[in-house]
Amino acid sequence: MSDGPKDKDDRRGFRIRGQPFSAPALDRGLYLVATPIGNLADVTLRALDTLAAADLVACEDTRVTRKLLDRYGITVKLAAYHEHSGPAAHRRILTALDKGLSVALVSDAGTPLISDPGAALVADARAAGHRVIPIPGPSSAIASLSAAGLSTDAFLFLGFLPSKTHQRRKRLDEVARVPATLVLFESPNRIGALLADACAMLGAERGAVVCREVTKLHETFDHGTLDALAARYKDAGVKGEIVLLIAPPDAPAPPSEREIEALLKDALQASGVREAAQTVAEMTGLPRRDLYRRALALKD
Repeated sequence: MSDGPKDKDDRRGFRIRGQPFSAPALDRGLYLVATPIGNLADVTLRALDTLAAADLVACEDTRVTRKLLDRYGITVKLAAYHEHSGPAAHRRILTALDKGLSVALVSDAGTPLISDPGAALVADARAAGHRVIPIPGPSSAIASLSAAGLSTDAFLFLGFLPSKTHQRRKRLDEVARVPATLVLFESPNRIGALLADACAMLGAERGAVVCREVTKLHETFDHGTLDALAARYKDAGVKGEIVLLIAPPDAPAPPSEREIEALLKDALQASGVREAAQTVAEMTGLPRRDLYRRALALKD
């Protein structure tokens, strides 16, 4: 790592579909760069500019970040920064900022600090007088909310709940009557246990959506009541990243997969695929694009 900021004429860059682009030089500071949550094409141009021009990129897993950088032909120095990297890594980044360097902080996927390490680093960087610049972009929580069909007027982000049943149920009980859609992250091997606890603490008939592999090839939005979803995922071997959305208390439960299919079949009897998808979208609030794909499959 150099001892000072790059020469302003030392422009680095990136490539998009074989076309080269120059990245403008960065001012000193800590840049919080959102990265794709699955589909690497979801990266923003500003994120590519920042990653290509940074003096240092601090990341959770250098192997994961390297895949993104290689995709866009970016060569930059990487340093590990995660919950187990210890105070030495923390000090190393602050020292780089003290030297006038530009540092980009990324998580493995999505927006840094959202259920990811970095809060202490941001606080210390600000306390030391360094600029902290957000580079917004993908977020699995927001992407899931936008497509699930639940209320988005108010939502409460809870991240990962405790892994132990007693502590997890206590937290769910604390938010049981919050008039908002609940947004939770969970691992595939614990989603069944989380749904069972949510069913017990929030009510069997409360609506929910299991959003899995959002933006990836096997993206699914599984709607149902908490008791139906708990039964479905009790012994299910699922893979991939999961966002669980739970409807506000007293809100109508979203239609189940079987009900959605029945609505599409009825609509297809009276109209074409596009019109059927639009009709069911207006009835349920679900994304028309997803309903169009399902209607097309049923028609075929």
